[in-house]
Amino acid sequence: MTRNRNLKTTLLIVVLLIAQSVMSQRANQATSHRKDTKQITRILFILDCSNSMYGMWQSNTKIKIAQNLISNVIDTLASKPNVEVALRAYGHTKDYPPQDCDDTKLEVGFSANNFEQLKAKLRALVPKGTTPIASTLERCVADFPDCDGCRNIVILITDGTDECSGEVCQVSAQLQTQGAFLRPFIIGIGRGMRESFECAGAYYEATNEIDFSRALNDVVLQALNNTTSQINLLDSYSEASETNVPMTFYDTQSKKLRYSFIHTINASGISDTLILDPLINYDIVVHTLPPVKVENVKLNPGRHTVIPIKTPQGNMIITSQDNKSGLNRSDVAVIVRQSGSSEVVNVQELNKSEKYIVGKYDLEILTKPSLKIENVEVGQSATTTIEIPQSGQLTLNKGKQILIGSIFVKDSEETKWVCNLEEGQMIETLSLLPGQYMVVVRAKNATDAAKTQIKEFKIESKKTTSINLAK
Repeated sequence: MTRNRNLKTTLLIVVLLIAQSVMSQRANQATSHRKDTKQITRILFILDCSNSMYGMWQSNTKIKIAQNLISNVIDTLASKPNVEVALRAYGHTKDYPPQDCDDTKLEVGFSANNFEQLKAKLRALVPKGTTPIASTLERCVADFPDCDGCRNIVILITDGTDECSGEVCQVSAQLQTQGAFLRPFIIGIGRGMRESFECAGAYYEATNEIDFSRALNDVVLQALNNTTSQINLLDSYSEASETNVPMTFYDTQSKKLRYSFIHTINASGISDTLILDPLINYDIVVHTLPPVKVENVKLNPGRHTVIPIKTPQGNMIITSQDNKSGLNRSDVAVIVRQSGSSEVVNVQELNKSEKYIVGKYDLEILTKPSLKIENVEVGQSATTTIEIPQSGQLTLNKGKQILIGSIFVKDSEETKWVCNLEEGQMIETLSLLPGQYMVVVRAKNATDAAKTQIKEFKIESKKTTSINLAK
């Protein structure tokens, strides 16, 4: 007995250890998966190494000051998770004169733990040549290997403008639109370059070493940290009361989708805080009916940004008593357009309430015949109810012959087509709105148009009208 108990105890311990090992492996796999799916921030430093960088600037030459400050920043980045860095330089492989506008080279590519290699290469750079900034930006696109979800950031440090007739602003805008990188950071060593670079990216003017150090650290901080924002959806009284609406955020430059949220008011009664990338300007679409769009929204990096968007809404419901009277109206839809517009805002179901932006709408209710109602007004937080007449039923007895024909409604102005009859049905039943109608039919195999039959009839709500076409 004791031996059996010991054996059972041993087996139980083994099973528990195996289970613990499996759970640990699964936990490690889950942790690994979470790490793999985290967004990687890739920062490409582009350093001006043209011959003017040998010029003295406060405590040392410009190149030495830049090398020291960038090295300090790289030490900081080495301790940050999910960050990769690379280094490109220009003006350092060919002497000037003569001018060589192809003098740009990726010195250290993106890879994990390449920080010491990058610092060593940085220290070895020697200024020699010219300043091909536009062509350098074009070349740097290939420096970013394909990567789903990576944030590609460029930090350009220069003491002068493009000397090779390059259109820096045009090239930068084109590459941002293509999604090659986010809006670049440009740090100008000295004065007088703002006009040339402000259109190309976020420009910082460094007139001394302290400004340079502060700008570089500020840029890196923005590159690494997201910022907070809240979207206030305003009603007609400018109160942030609207909510529960999907929102999509697109990069203004590349038009790529960046975020999707459903707007929420939190437990404190205010719009919930969102964490967004501050390096992107956004086109925000609030998917109300119709949608509301605001363009080129700029965030304040490191500070909470409140974005107000006017989305005043009310409800509209189109009701029918047909369902209650036993008639089938599940196939009836309502086309909703803004008054005076041909664009469809929504296709709404009967007896279902939908929210719309405050304003006037034209409705086309796809009954037989279709019913048009114009300038229906939706008010703030109110419910506009449109009730359509109850249908009546038409029963057509066609007999054994195959008939072709149509139903027409006769209103005060003209006769309008409603629908065609189904071929091959001996008995056909239709739901029609109340009114005066006629049915026009003939035998399908008839060769004489004079064989056409015309029968007029009246449809009343909740009543059935029968017509015998077999006679």
